[in-house]
Amino acid sequence: MKRRLAQSALVLAALTCCAPALAQTADELVAKNLSARGGAEKLAAIGSLSLKGEMRAPGDFKLAFSELRQRLDPKTGTCTVRIEATIQGLTLIQAYDGKSGWRVNPFEGRKDPEKMGSDESRALADEASIDGALLAAHAMGSKVEYLGREDVDGTDAFELRVSQTDGDVFTYFLDPDSYLEIKILERRTIRGSEQETEYELGDYERVGGVYFPFSIASGPKNSRDKQILTIDSGDANVAVPPGTFDFPATGPAKPSGNAHAKVPAKSPAPHRKRH
Repeated sequence: MKRRLAQSALVLAALTCCAPALAQTADELVAKNLSARGGAEKLAAIGSLSLKGEMRAPGDFKLAFSELRQRLDPKTGTCTVRIEATIQGLTLIQAYDGKSGWRVNPFEGRKDPEKMGSDESRALADEASIDGALLAAHAMGSKVEYLGREDVDGTDAFELRVSQTDGDVFTYFLDPDSYLEIKILERRTIRGSEQETEYELGDYERVGGVYFPFSIASGPKNSRDKQILTIDSGDANVAVPPGTFDFPATGPAKPSGNAHAKVPAKSPAPHRKRH
């Protein structure tokens, strides 16, 4: 009888020890992720973010990469962004001014700026966020749900789903030790077609006291063709020249029907898109 009581006590102790892990909630995990990133105060103090590095496109083409984000409205989480990728003297530009997106895509034979459609603009608005979809969820009115644990390349990660009011869904996978993001699945509808993009994140470095991933591999879900972004340097609260995110004043432009443009996989030289 004493032996049975002892065994029961051991089982109860084991369950009590594991209780915090079993009792995780979405709010608790978001709070731990925020703390792991650097805390609310330091994150809110970042008014602008500059990242520079190298982008390796499928086909092993290497492009010089730069990205500049600026926080517009802390209450709504709205940010602006300008992304540039350059190879052989050709520069792809994508920008979001807080209301709509635009691009210059010489890899499709287009030298003039063109406005993006609403779906592409919405995607770029999410890219612009300094906080990211998870930590900006409250300000944006998004719903966050804890889905349990999921194996991510041998890591028993916490899985959180962020459902935005516009219908886009982000699934975050947090490392159980650091509580930092190691993988994100993005599901959105572009021109009536559902698209899923997978992001693998790592090599976190501090910028302005906040951790950001300096290695990001991205591509369609379950695809082997990944675009690899390696950040070499990051700076917080840099000066932003006026007009950086504005659509260039070169005359009227028609909305673009293309999703985020990518460098051609077979040739880095520009080509004209067939209609």
